[in-house]
Amino acid sequence: MITIIHGDDIVASRKYLQEQKENIKEFVALEAEAALSDFAQNIEGSALFNDTKTIFIENFLSKAGKLDVNAKEIIAFVSKHEEDAKLFFWERKEISKRTLSLFKNALVKTFKIPQAIFLFLDSLKPNIGVRAIDLFHQALQASEPEILLFMLVRQFRFLIAVSSKAKTPIEELSRLAPWQEGKLKKQASYFSKEQLKSIYQKLYYIDLAQKTGSSSLSLIQSIDFFLLGI
Repeated sequence: MITIIHGDDIVASRKYLQEQKENIKEFVALEAEAALSDFAQNIEGSALFNDTKTIFIENFLSKAGKLDVNAKEIIAFVSKHEEDAKLFFWERKEISKRTLSLFKNALVKTFKIPQAIFLFLDSLKPNIGVRAIDLFHQALQASEPEILLFMLVRQFRFLIAVSSKAKTPIEELSRLAPWQEGKLKKQASYFSKEQLKSIYQKLYYIDLAQKTGSSSLSLIQSIDFFLLGI
């Protein structure tokens, strides 16, 4: 059986991936650059000894813009032998329908970031604390506060990156579509570089306080106060 786990909500998708691993005593983890021989050795070996093997592989389908010949041969091979092993493909982004169509009988688990979270993150700019809190609490209906804190950190890391003139941006930023980067640049223009760095530092201390238990506030309360101070 083949399971494909993908989508832009990598926190939720990795949580699902980890749950699958915890339910399996023994498994094989292959690198994204694995060759056909690596799959054949594990799958044909398990079929020979009537011992179903579980294989996990990350970012195999999204490691490049287009699938090369080796990748297509591997997909054809694992699809042909899908009853001889359990394969889990985890991808850090959403895979195209064209690529998914190569797997005829795969179980596809798609994890998308709820729209309410994007609305909240895109709204962030100076002096809109009350509105930001309202959108934050709407986003809480679709996600956990820990995930929203992660997304806040990620958003301001992106804003700092696009506001700088670095020729080599952070890896995640380089994977964004031009329209996404354009939106971030516009949002970053509402802040000075000093403001962005100060906000990022505040988020760091919120995260640290939650992990060490040194705050008397709940995470939701801490984020509420943080949003009022933007």
